[in-house]
Amino acid sequence: MEGDIIAVGPGTQRCVAGPLRTDKIPKMEEIVIDTNVFVAAGFNPRSASARVLAAVQDERFHLIWDQSTLREIEMILRRIRHLDWEEVANLFQPEGEFTGPVDPSAFVLVRDRDDRKFAALSAAAKRPLVTNDNCLLADLRIIGIDALTPRAFLARAGEGT
Repeated sequence: MEGDIIAVGPGTQRCVAGPLRTDKIPKMEEIVIDTNVFVAAGFNPRSASARVLAAVQDERFHLIWDQSTLREIEMILRRIRHLDWEEVANLFQPEGEFTGPVDPSAFVLVRDRDDRKFAALSAAAKRPLVTNDNCLLADLRIIGIDALTPRAFLARAGEGT
């Protein structure tokens, strides 16, 4: 049961039970996550990047991916010593696969060709992109795509910093 906290006296609180309100249960937010977030999380388990991945693991957020982004993330994590693809492979759930049309070639304003697939997926799925790439963040602000650093995304989602 969910209740409201009310003040009873100085320094004391009491929980008053009330009916469960389904309008207060947040919907799980869907996000696209750039490769660099996986890399940062692997090197710093206390980082905002690691907290984003932990929130996906805990099903507070839902990872949206396509075959192109999956291939890149897996390739990079397998290539870098001390990172383990197997630790994050389970985040790529079948229901999170985006199978609609994605056109990276439409994102020529994104300077790094490898980043275009993430921008295109974010735009096609109409979901925010979480990235640590400052150039990509700047490019996407110009284009008008919702892109945030892991820390900014967690703050916006009410997950703290």
